[in-house]
Amino acid sequence: MRNLPRWISPVSWIGLAILYIPLLAVGILSFNATRYGQQWGGFTTAWYAMMATNDAILAAAWNSLLVGVASTVIATVLGTLLALGLHRTPWPRWFRRGSDLAINLPVVTPDIILAIALVGAFAVLREWWAVFKPGLVTLIVAHATFQISFVTLVVSSRLATIGRDQVEAARDLYANTGQIWLRVLLPQLMPGIIAGALLAFTISLDDFVVSFFVSGPDATTLPLLIYASVRRGVTPEIHALSTIIVAGTMLAIIAVAWMQARRDAKPTE
Repeated sequence: MRNLPRWISPVSWIGLAILYIPLLAVGILSFNATRYGQQWGGFTTAWYAMMATNDAILAAAWNSLLVGVASTVIATVLGTLLALGLHRTPWPRWFRRGSDLAINLPVVTPDIILAIALVGAFAVLREWWAVFKPGLVTLIVAHATFQISFVTLVVSSRLATIGRDQVEAARDLYANTGQIWLRVLLPQLMPGIIAGALLAFTISLDDFVVSFFVSGPDATTLPLLIYASVRRGVTPEIHALSTIIVAGTMLAIIAVAWMQARRDAKPTE
């Protein structure tokens, strides 16, 4: 195997530093006793206690979790079924190309355009169903709309590694359709499904532009709250909130990686 150039290693470390030093700085500032400014004023956990008793932050956190979980469940189910339908059905070539374009389009479409399109769609739907007034329902539907593409792409990449010969071998062993899905395809697809769900949830938790356009006054999410707070000046409570979000995301990724490693290390029966 050809050795990589020596400059690859330091450049990689520089890239990691650029990525993680700002996150580390936010974590350090969340324990800074100084309320304003970047000077260190001593160690304190008071900002976490204040954040935990802030009704606005708690309400926004609940809304973000509710929207994220609900939209992720919807997007994961629909995205997985869409990937299976596209890859396990002998569609014509023109249909497959069109479906690939339709799936990739929400990924590359600017958020502002998608947000405006959703606002127009909800305005039309609101004429027949009042449930589509700006609020949690529109947030869930809007987030699921762009999450489906990401889940479909991740699950499709996993499907590409599973050959059709496995299904044929299972049928040769007298497995019915349900057994093939549950005992052959689903266990192998599960890492892709979990990865797609995590990606969808992270995108939902991070989204601001679409949420800004489709949310109502009683449906403030964490990105909206943080943006409004930043305009008035970044406070240590926001640093504490951001640190908890980053830490929670990292713990979720580590947990999934650990479970996947245990699954891969488990001897095949």
